[in-house]
Amino acid sequence: MITKDAIETAYSFLHQKRNVYVHSRLSWQQDDIEWAVSSYADEMSPALYGLLSGGRSDFLRDHACFLQDITSAVQQLEQMLT
Repeated sequence: MITKDAIETAYSFLHQKRNVYVHSRLSWQQDDIEWAVSSYADEMSPALYGLLSGGRSDFLRDHACFLQDITSAVQQLEQMLT
């Protein structure tokens, strides 16, 4: 079961990180955000992560598709909150 608390917490964290990431022009800052989000994904509710990831084990952990992944996660979480 996924609690509303877990959804709200994930949304707040990922939304804030995505906003900084898309506006940052500093590669070290983007790398730090990717690391923080990957670490967060390791600790988040497995049920919520599974739902957001669609079964992809590298979701929010792959540099090549990080922006797509975090954008997708934020959009999905927004839908869950409405």
